[in-house]
Amino acid sequence: MTDPLRISVDRHSPVPLYFQVAAQLEQAIETGALQPGYRLTNEIAMADQLGLSRPTMRRAIQELVSKGLLVRKRGVGTQVVQGGVRREVRLTSLFDDLASTGQHPQTRVLCNQVTEAPHSVATKLGVAPGTPVVHLERVRLASGEPLAILRNWLPEWLLSATDEELETQGLYQLVRANGTHLRVARQRIGARGAAAWEAGHLGVPEGAPLLTMNRTSWDDHGRVVEFGDHVYRAETYSFAVTLVEP
Repeated sequence: MTDPLRISVDRHSPVPLYFQVAAQLEQAIETGALQPGYRLTNEIAMADQLGLSRPTMRRAIQELVSKGLLVRKRGVGTQVVQGGVRREVRLTSLFDDLASTGQHPQTRVLCNQVTEAPHSVATKLGVAPGTPVVHLERVRLASGEPLAILRNWLPEWLLSATDEELETQGLYQLVRANGTHLRVARQRIGARGAAAWEAGHLGVPEGAPLLTMNRTSWDDHGRVVEFGDHVYRAETYSFAVTLVEP
């Protein structure tokens, strides 16, 4: 195995060998020794170099794939996606979720324009403040009932959609149709009271409880391709997460 990657294992340690390898790979990603896009040697060669079984090496790699730090790409191999992306996320849009449950999603477009990225958005997208980005604001309805306000910022090169397309298709549908595959995401869920303008669009009193969700998404080349800042009516929507004991 060549620089910048050095891995050693302690066969006398009670720590499983796969975990030792995974921890060292994760540390290398977090410290920047392995940059986004770095391609690892194939698993068979890595196992041979470390004197490990192939299933052990495969499990070590899978640990980091599950955390969103590595991605397997057919014909390319295993690559570093992005340091700090920790959680495996099933990347669907609210439009996808509503359509899959027969709730007839509808969309009201509030904003669809190219604008200069404010500092907070530029930081999330990894661009300089003032860089042109696509800014979208939409109200999502389910069976005619307002459910959420969705605000997204995307790199200007990623998508140019009409209001009609945004009204009839989900954002992720449009992104995928444009040739971009969203691979992993980091999101934060919280709660707060509705601002006056949010309350007006959602049909709730000002200060009513809203669920909030911020999401940053990466494609399979390790590029940031979306920052979303969304609010949901708390009484009509919930987030479900499956937890599995390691």
